[in-house]
Amino acid sequence: MKAVFQTDVGKIRSHNEDNGGVFINQTGDYLAVVADGMGGHLAGDVASEMTMTQLKQFWEETEEMTSPQQAETWLKEHIMKVNESLFQHSQTNDHCQGMGTTIVAAICTKQFATIGHIGDSRCYLLNANGFQQMTEDHSLVNELVKSGQLSKEDAEYHPRKHVLLRALGTEQVIELDVKTVAVDEGDMLLLCSDGLSNKVPEQTMVDVLTSDRSLEEKAQALIDVANEHGGEDNITLAIVQFLDVSESR
Repeated sequence: MKAVFQTDVGKIRSHNEDNGGVFINQTGDYLAVVADGMGGHLAGDVASEMTMTQLKQFWEETEEMTSPQQAETWLKEHIMKVNESLFQHSQTNDHCQGMGTTIVAAICTKQFATIGHIGDSRCYLLNANGFQQMTEDHSLVNELVKSGQLSKEDAEYHPRKHVLLRALGTEQVIELDVKTVAVDEGDMLLLCSDGLSNKVPEQTMVDVLTSDRSLEEKAQALIDVANEHGGEDNITLAIVQFLDVSESR
């Protein structure tokens, strides 16, 4: 596997409330994380940084992931621990009241990828079947689309697009959506905050990911497009490319 993580403050915001990274455990499995923080002054930074730091530490202490069930359990258990930590911090620190963060995380092995998410940060999969969004936004606007009250096109420009129905750290107990996909050689995962997905059309994502650039150049190209389209939000992404895929399934 190869991976890259990149974050950019964008063109309007004065500071970056996004965080994340790509971390490797003791047996070479990857954990990619993107967290888009929110809350009062600087509280979003606290939420996303605590999420990144804790997941990194948990992952680096973890042994090999041998099954999707193990990976799904790991994500649920450890993201719940992070949720509790964030919630307690917001309760005991006045300046962090109401803080929270989105989370999209992917455990990547040579056989499969297990994706967990809360909020509207997304994960996409590029493989032989095309380009597919693997996560479903936990947002008011997405619920309106699902219930038929709003078209997908109108949702793109809806004034309440940023209203989340679920976020990490805002409640004592939170539900994580989890799914696992098999991976083949050449497949790619793209994890990103809404600063990217709101600004870069899916076809542009595909064009960049399938280009001859290096992974680092692809990440920078996607950030550049988001900034060219306004860059009103922080922009964060991780790309994982599956190269050495095991045949033993």
